[in-house]
Amino acid sequence: MLRAAVFAGADSVYLGLTGFNARRGAGNFTPDELEQATAFCRARGVKVNVTLNTLCFDGELDALREAVRAIARAGADAVIAQDLAAAALVRRCAPEIALHGSTQMSVMNLAGAKKLAEMGFSRVILARELTEQEVRQITENCGIETEIFVHGALCMSVSGQCYMSAFFGGRSGNRGGCAGPCRLPYRHEGKQGHFLSLKDLSLIDRLPEIQAMGVRCAKIEGRLRTPEYVAAAVSAARAALSGQSYDRQLLERAFSRAGFTDGFYGNHYLSAAMFGRRDEQQAAETRAALPRLRELYRRERESVPVSMSLTLGDGGAQLTVRDRDGFCAEASCSEKPAAARQDETALREGYARALGKTGGTPFLADKIEIAGAAGRWLPASSINELRRAALDRLLSLRQAPRPAAWVDWQPVLSVRQPAAHQALWLRFSDLAQCAEETAAAADRLLFPLNQAKRLPQGWREKCILALPRALFDEEKIARQLREASAEGYRRFEIQSIGGLSLVTENLPDPWICGGFGLNLTNSVAGAEYAALGLSALTLSPELPLSDARRLDAGVPTGVLAYGHLPLMLTRACPIRATGEDCARCGGRGSLVDRKGKTLRVFCTGAGKEGARELLNPVPLWLGDRQAEIGTDFAELYFTFEDAGQVSEVLRRYLDRLPFEEEFTRGLYYRTVE
Repeated sequence: MLRAAVFAGADSVYLGLTGFNARRGAGNFTPDELEQATAFCRARGVKVNVTLNTLCFDGELDALREAVRAIARAGADAVIAQDLAAAALVRRCAPEIALHGSTQMSVMNLAGAKKLAEMGFSRVILARELTEQEVRQITENCGIETEIFVHGALCMSVSGQCYMSAFFGGRSGNRGGCAGPCRLPYRHEGKQGHFLSLKDLSLIDRLPEIQAMGVRCAKIEGRLRTPEYVAAAVSAARAALSGQSYDRQLLERAFSRAGFTDGFYGNHYLSAAMFGRRDEQQAAETRAALPRLRELYRRERESVPVSMSLTLGDGGAQLTVRDRDGFCAEASCSEKPAAARQDETALREGYARALGKTGGTPFLADKIEIAGAAGRWLPASSINELRRAALDRLLSLRQAPRPAAWVDWQPVLSVRQPAAHQALWLRFSDLAQCAEETAAAADRLLFPLNQAKRLPQGWREKCILALPRALFDEEKIARQLREASAEGYRRFEIQSIGGLSLVTENLPDPWICGGFGLNLTNSVAGAEYAALGLSALTLSPELPLSDARRLDAGVPTGVLAYGHLPLMLTRACPIRATGEDCARCGGRGSLVDRKGKTLRVFCTGAGKEGARELLNPVPLWLGDRQAEIGTDFAELYFTFEDAGQVSEVLRRYLDRLPFEEEFTRGLYYRTVE
C-alpha cells in the first residue's frame, strides 16, 4: 500500500507503528520496517508522518517513549498525536520531528487550531465535520498548517468522541480497535436501515479550490483498504490538482458506499443523502475493476528531477547526476569511444535520448548537458549502463539514514494517594432536573453554558458552566461566556482544546476544569493539561478504575459514576436518515439496535452549532462501589431524567445502594483493546 501511494503520486504518507495508532487492525510497521519505509520514501521525495494518535495508559508510557525513539531513529518527518503525552515525548525527546494535531483531538474551530500553534504543533488535522466556510476561516487565520480529509471513510461520530465500540464490545476507537458498530442496521419506528452509516467522502473534484484557500495537505483515508484503492484515490487527486480529468466511475469501483458525498464540507450535515452502505453488487464491481486499478501503480513514478552532465573524452566517459536536494553521484566507463560517423548534433541527440530513459526509477531528467560529443561514439548500451550506475548511487545517497536528534528525557511518575473525601459533582442538561434539595446535596453543579441566566442566585458559587462538546459557532459561545462572566460566574468546563482557548481569550482569570471529552488516560497528559491552566480533570470513561485512582495529574481528578453516557457525538443526524424531520422528532429521537436496546438521540442544539449525542441504552453505575473509586470527585451525569428520577438516583448513590434496573459498570473493571 505504501508503494502504491508513492508510485501513484503521493507527496506524503501517513502510517502507523505496531501500537499506539488508530488503525491497529491495519498491517502496520515494526521499527525496522519503519526505517526501510522511511528510506524508501525519502529517496523519492515523499514525507513520512507517523501516527501516534491513540490514548496511552500510565503503564504504557515506557513503550510510547520507545515508539518515539524508533520514529526518531528512522528519521520520519512528523508525528500525528492525539494524546498530550505523545506530544510531550516528541517535544522533549525528538524536538526535530514536527508535531501534527490528530483529527482525534476534535479540533473544530479557530480557537483550537490557534491553541495547538501555541503548544508547538506545526499542523492541525481538522475535524471532518467542518463546512467549506469553516475550513477556510480556520486556515486563513490559525497561523499553522491545516490538513483536511478529502477522500475515504466518514465516521458518524466526531473523531475522538466515539465510545460506542468500546462500550458495546470492549474495542476502543480511541485506542485503535474500533469494530465499526455504526455500520450495523438499526430500527426507528418500524423502519430498518443503516442510520449510522455515512457514505464515503470525496472532495477530489474540489481540490483546486481547497488548495487555493491555503489548506496545506489533502488527506486520503485508506489504511484499511487495498493498494488498488490507494492508487485510484491518489491518481485521481493528482489528476484533479493538475487540472486533468479522471475516471470517477473507476474511483467509485475501487471502493464506495452507494457512491460518494461531499458531506459536511458541502453543508449536508442534516441531509439523508449523506448516508449509505456497501452492498455485494459494489463488491463485485470492485473485483472486476482490479486489473485496471493495478495498472495505476505498476510502474515507479518519475517524480525526482535531476540534472545530468555527460562528458566524453578519448579515454572514456563520465556521467554526473545532481538532484535539487544537493546530492550528487557519478559513474564512469573506460571504454574508448569509436570514431563517429554522425555529426555532433545527431550524436548529442542520441546520447540525450539514452540518458532520458529513466523509467523504472524515481528520477526525471529535466536537464541534460553533453560535452565532448564531437567525433566520439559510444554505443547506447554503454550510456545506459552509465545512467543506471549513476542513478543507483544517487538513490543510495538519498535513502541513507538521517536519524533525528534524541534527547534522553523520561517522565517521572508518582502515584497519587486516595482522596480523604470524595466530592460529589452533579451534571444536568436542564435546570428543571435539579430540585433545591438535590442542589444542596452536591459539592458542584454543572449546567450547560446557555442556561447561565436561568440558574438561581444562591447556587452560582458552586456552579460550573459547561461549554458544548461541539464548538462550531465560536462567536455564539464567546458571547455566552462574556454574558456569564457579567452574571458573576467564574467556573467553566471545557471538553476540547478549542474550548480552553475560548474561555481564556474571553474571560479574566477563570477557573477551568476539563471534561471527559479530553480523553485523559495518563499522568503525563494530565500534567500537560494542568500546565495549560486546568484546575480539575474528569478522566476518560475508558480508563479502568485501578488506573484512575493512581493517576496523578497534579490537580484534582474525578470519574463519571452514573449516567447514560454519550456513545457518539455527531453533527450528522441519524433521525434525518430515517426520513423524519426535526419538527416531528423534537430533538429526542431514538434508534433500536439488533439486541432490542433503545439508544436515545439527544439533540444539543439547532442551526450550524447543533450536534447530537447518541446515549448508551443502560446507565453506568458505581453507587455501590464508591469505596473502589479513589478519585477526588465523582460525577453523576443526568441527560433525559426528570427531577423525580434524578432525586431517586441521587438517593441510591448517597445510600451506596445497588442499581435496581439494568445497568453497566462500563469499562472500569476491564482494559479495552
